[in-house]
This record gives sequence, C-alpha cells and structure tokens, in this order.
Amino acid sequence: MEQPLVMQGRQLHKSDLDEICRLIAGNPAWSRRRISVELAEIWNWRSGAGHLKDMAARSLLLKLEQRGLVVLPPRRREAPRRRPADLVSTDESAPPAITGPLADLQPLRLEMAAAKSPDHALFSCYLARHHYLGFRGPVGETVAYLVRDRRGRDLACLLFGAAAWKTKPRDAWIGWDAATRARRLPLVATNSRFLILPWVRVPHLASHLLGLAARRLSVDWQARHGHHVCLAETFVERGRFKGTCYRAANWTFVGATQGRTRQDRARDINAPVKDIYLLPLTPDFREELNRADA
Repeated sequence: MEQPLVMQGRQLHKSDLDEICRLIAGNPAWSRRRISVELAEIWNWRSGAGHLKDMAARSLLLKLEQRGLVVLPPRRREAPRRRPADLVSTDESAPPAITGPLADLQPLRLEMAAAKSPDHALFSCYLARHHYLGFRGPVGETVAYLVRDRRGRDLACLLFGAAAWKTKPRDAWIGWDAATRARRLPLVATNSRFLILPWVRVPHLASHLLGLAARRLSVDWQARHGHHVCLAETFVERGRFKGTCYRAANWTFVGATQGRTRQDRARDINAPVKDIYLLPLTPDFREELNRADA
C-alpha cells in the first residue's frame, strides 16, 4: 500500500495495517467487539466529549475486511434485525390533519431526542415510516430534534450528523485543502434527515424550523459531544425536491454532487445528483474551518 487509505476520517498507513493485523493475530480468542475496543484504546480514538470511538473502529475494521486487507474472527452471533418502525407501537390510522397559519402553533419546541429515550424511539419510527430514505438508527455524532407545537402535537423530525468526508463544491467554497479538511471536518454537521409529518400542512413551517435549529445546533452539539460546529450542510436530491425551504432559511447553494457514492471507486455506480446547501453557524466560520491548529 503506497498511498495511505482514508477511512472513518483517519489516514491509514502500512504501519497502521500491520498493527491491526498483529492485534488480531495475537488474540485469536477475541471477539470483533473486543478488537474494536482495544484498537480504539491503542489509538486513543475518542470523540470531542472524550468517549471511546469503538463503533468507528468497528466500522473501519469491517471496511478493511471488505477490501481483503484484514481477516476478522467469525461473528459470534447475528445481530437482530429489528426495524426502527417496530420500536414503537402506534396507531396505523393517520392522525387528524394539522393545518392553518404558523402562528397558531407557536411557540414551537425542538426537543432533543436522546438515544434510548421514548422520544428517540418515536423519532426513529417516524423517519422509518415516512421519510423517503427510511431510517435504521443513528451512526456517530448526531443531534436529533423532535418538533412539537404548543399543544404538544408532533410536527417534524430533524437529524444532524457527521459531515460528508469530501465534496468538491463545499471544499472549494470553504477554501479547504485535504489536510485541513481532515483536521477540521468535525466542525461541520450534515442535516441528513428533515421530515414534516405527512398530516402537517402549515405554510412556512419548514423554513421556520430550519431557522430554529440553526440558532441552537452548535450549543446542543457542544453539550452532547464536547465540541461545537460552525457550519451546516445538506444534500437535496434533484428531481425530488427543489430546496425551497433551505433557500428561504438563508442556506447557500454551492453546487451539486457528481452522482457517485463513496464506494464508487471505479466510477461506475450511478446515484442521484444532489444539490449542496451550506449555512454558517458562527460569524467567523471560515477562519475556524481553516485554522492551522487542530
């Protein structure tokens, strides 16, 4: 391996692969989970809040195995296949329609849906059932909001997670080179899911919610993950959406994806083209994202 690989936001050199192979070979009785935890410990691979990133290590190991670069021990058991939609028992009939002017619903509440809480189970259920991309659970650093009106009725779901590793229009707009992006990428959050529940039809609600989320996202990210974010991004699938609510909420269109996925090494996988929108969350975001220190 002449050039380092980039996986899970890390550069992997031959010495790193050799270290992983020694760890696996030297502990044949260890499970995949044990290897993931030990690898994260060895690398001191932690989140901004200091939590060990063993799940990121597990994902990295699986990707290396898929490429034939390591051989992991056999799985001890198959993970249960439970859909998020099965986590909550809800009435299959549609709730009464929520219509009328936005003012009649205010003040709105963006409730942070903490992992394993009843709100998060409900949040997951809504996305699994009603979002066109579905939902199989959060991965990595995330902030999830379940939106309710002044009467406590559920209106919408917003999910922010880790940023895309590389996208040319965004990186050019920020002024990033590859090395700076690798250091500063945790300061960017992706709005990966945005769902207005199907029975909610209120003009201007979507752009209003994006504005509310933008004003508190960095503070909530700091509280949950131990570091702030200074830029938000989203990817809007062309042909399906026009991005109207993002434009109305002052997000900036910077370009489009090339219709490939991160697994498309041979450039032969066609994926929907998506428009890229960005929203600064701090006044000095560009300076923060290009700062030399980590």
